[in-house]
Amino acid sequence: MAGRSPRLSKLRTVSSGFRLPDQVGDVEILLVEDNPNDAELAVHALTRNFISNRIELVRDGAEALDFLFRRGEFAHRAGEPMPRLILLDNKLPKVSGLEVLQQIKRDDRTRSIPVVMLTSSREQQDVIEGYDLGLNGYVVKPFDFKQFTESVATLGLYWLVLNSPPVDGRAARGAAAKD
Repeated sequence: MAGRSPRLSKLRTVSSGFRLPDQVGDVEILLVEDNPNDAELAVHALTRNFISNRIELVRDGAEALDFLFRRGEFAHRAGEPMPRLILLDNKLPKVSGLEVLQQIKRDDRTRSIPVVMLTSSREQQDVIEGYDLGLNGYVVKPFDFKQFTESVATLGLYWLVLNSPPVDGRAARGAAAKD
């Protein structure tokens, strides 16, 4: 996704062919989703309900790690705040969601960012391993369109509006200074 500006996400077409809306400001939600239909539904639910000012969509685990740790095509993010929430699929290309989670929770810059696994996997081993690694929530994607969009909107509402993060905002704000 070339052409990203550090502060303004231009209207752009992602690999699925759907277009992300114009978004201004710091990234509030990092959506890590390889299924274009699920990504489109999630973005629609979050923007339609005015939950987030800016959502960044990445398509695989390696891209998620590059975004968070400001590597490769995301090196321009140096100095920018971390997202306030990560919605993470588990069954991802290149690097699995559980491996991404492990690296997030191992690093001081990203450890306190809430991570919610939003996945189709009902495997108890994935649930157990996720929570053992520091996962903040595990949500199985509903197959029904309405239930899926309501679930995503509820997640965004809870984590971005109702939840109270640490006062110092280390994960979402201050971690940018450590780069």
